[in-house]
Amino acid sequence: MSAAAPLAASTPPALEALLARIAALHPRVIDLALERMQRLLAALGHPERRLPPVIHIAGTNGKGSTAAYLRGILEASGLRVHAFTSPHLVRLNESFRVSGQLVGDDALIATLQHCADVNADAPITLFEMQTAAAFMLFATHPADVVLLEVGLGGRLDSTNVIDSPAACVLTPISLDHTEFLGTTLASIAAEKAGIIKRGAQVISAAQSPEAMSAIEHAAKRARATLHSAGEQWHVALENGRLVYQDDVGLLDLTAPRLFGRHQIDNAGLAIATLRALDGFDIATAAYERGIVGACWPARMQRLSQGALLAEAPHDAEIWLDGGHNAEGGRVVAAALGDLEERVSRPLVVIAGMMANKDATGFLANFTGLTRHIIAVPIPDRQGFDRPGAMTPQALADAARGLGLRVDLADSVPAALQALARLAYETPPRILITGSLYLAGHVLALNGTLPG
Repeated sequence: MSAAAPLAASTPPALEALLARIAALHPRVIDLALERMQRLLAALGHPERRLPPVIHIAGTNGKGSTAAYLRGILEASGLRVHAFTSPHLVRLNESFRVSGQLVGDDALIATLQHCADVNADAPITLFEMQTAAAFMLFATHPADVVLLEVGLGGRLDSTNVIDSPAACVLTPISLDHTEFLGTTLASIAAEKAGIIKRGAQVISAAQSPEAMSAIEHAAKRARATLHSAGEQWHVALENGRLVYQDDVGLLDLTAPRLFGRHQIDNAGLAIATLRALDGFDIATAAYERGIVGACWPARMQRLSQGALLAEAPHDAEIWLDGGHNAEGGRVVAAALGDLEERVSRPLVVIAGMMANKDATGFLANFTGLTRHIIAVPIPDRQGFDRPGAMTPQALADAARGLGLRVDLADSVPAALQALARLAYETPPRILITGSLYLAGHVLALNGTLPG
């Protein structure tokens, strides 16, 4: 059965039912441990040991964008790439790229069902089962490299069962998921640096001193070679160009299409990773094509067409970003500042967040850019309030505490319609943000299927 088949616009009922049965096997959605994963992989015949070279990616922000650049560059070089990323935005299939193509419904259902049958109703989390399915798909279809993104943390994440990854990549680390990873940057970085394996090439983005210290300690303990931004490699935007330099030489490339100055750093991290590895002879033209062609939905994504534009003020700009922590808010605010310098427009932020996030820390980044926040709920697929979502009232309280004007709306379309009734001299710039769950909901409402 081919892994790549046409995708429907909605999740097939058979897949929905299968996912529900798997989710019922373990009552805790997040339960960081490796024992269940190791048991299932052994029963499956250890597919994780039959993979092409693996590039393992951990960090707080930028994992998906970095993976998109890596995939773009590798595929521009003519290589076949498997990729497992999370979370998905609209459909689970987005998490599985098999030889460059999103997995088809039939192959995904068959593989998950096989893993579930082998598991035999033993306790396991849904993400662990999805990870096992990814390994099965990747082990049974040919490719040249695997891009493997950590789900949460690193040390006890279900992806951390690869004994000898070719590279361990660490994107910027900041405070997030403190209830699982610890309350300090040092403890969180130590958890994420737990992906580092003996003898691997370790490539790190620029980090805070606390995070870098933890990464350096883990690399030294594993006798792994560390390539750090600002030390072994450098990247910058110069005269509108991406300029990268390391001991091998200098690359002067077209800047990424993905918007925001942080994308320069993410692209640089991808370049540094591939230049640290033996066996990948990549031409300058492939680096450029891969970086320019990279696409990653809901990361400062301009919605230039789709159903939601009809709800918004005439000629308004609508931007979508799934940022949900203080550092994610900072990079999005910086991108909005760049937009404001180019073309000034009044900014309105439509926000919905999960209850375990720091709403004040996130929204504080926008206080110098806007005085208008609209708080909205995050619905589940059936249209009910998503479990664990912050109420719009609680989000509004956080915004008011920052001195921001706050309105509440029942939904994103209702928020856009309310803005359309206002009189703007200049059409507004609208940012929808605060959660990847909200971003996925917006893409579905807009009719934009990631692919």
